[in-house]
Amino acid sequence: MADTNSDAYAPQEIAQRVATVGVAKARRNLLSMLVLAVLAGAFVALGGLFYAVTVTGSELGFGITRLLGGMAFSLGLILVVVAGAELFTGNNLIAMAWASRLITTRELLRGWVIVYAGNAIGAIATAAGIYLAGVHDFGKGAVEETLMAVATHKAGLAPLEMFVLGVMCNALVCLAVWLAMAGHTVTDKILGIVPPITAFVAIGFENSISNLFFLPLALMLRPDTPGLLQGSLLNIALVTAGNIVGGTVLVAGVYWLAYLRDTKK
Repeated sequence: MADTNSDAYAPQEIAQRVATVGVAKARRNLLSMLVLAVLAGAFVALGGLFYAVTVTGSELGFGITRLLGGMAFSLGLILVVVAGAELFTGNNLIAMAWASRLITTRELLRGWVIVYAGNAIGAIATAAGIYLAGVHDFGKGAVEETLMAVATHKAGLAPLEMFVLGVMCNALVCLAVWLAMAGHTVTDKILGIVPPITAFVAIGFENSISNLFFLPLALMLRPDTPGLLQGSLLNIALVTAGNIVGGTVLVAGVYWLAYLRDTKK
């Protein structure tokens, strides 16, 4: 149990909680895992749309506009954590349970593959819904210009940039989940989530699941944009790889070494 004199779980307690929760996540039945993954993809997509609408037409300057956009984007992970869903990038923390030999490699990979597929379904389906609803026409088409600017920037990044930005992004996403695990109340969890997510968005790091919303939506809006399809496919592949490294090595791996390496079975 957590220290009753503290308003949060101690870091070692968080590590133990993450490993325990990781076992439950990895062994969740297929249908529940897939449904929760689809929800997470949709939640992140809604956060992405909220970001796009928030920054559209802003005259507050680059930094403040990105800050506000990042705060808006935090909606996605707040919904995942508080409402309940399975997000691939956050689930990279399950590697702590694997490193402690609480789950097998097969269980780890099964969970990642199913959740990633569900996230993709949820994000792309939400993009299609937004396209059909004409949300991109809001602001006399200004929202569409924002969405296209975001997508073309992502698709135009150099391969190494895509990978490294993905690494850095998921370090912050997993730290947001880590901080949320420290809290006891909904308020605690939200306060733990918002700063790291705001930071990754404001800085411009790359998240594979949000990109499965932005890039497909851009392809629906303007499919003939030169280089968009090829750049989108490359982005998704390299950012996903970077996200895995950032989440499993920089967060799960580091905290496992710090707190759980002597407890493996």
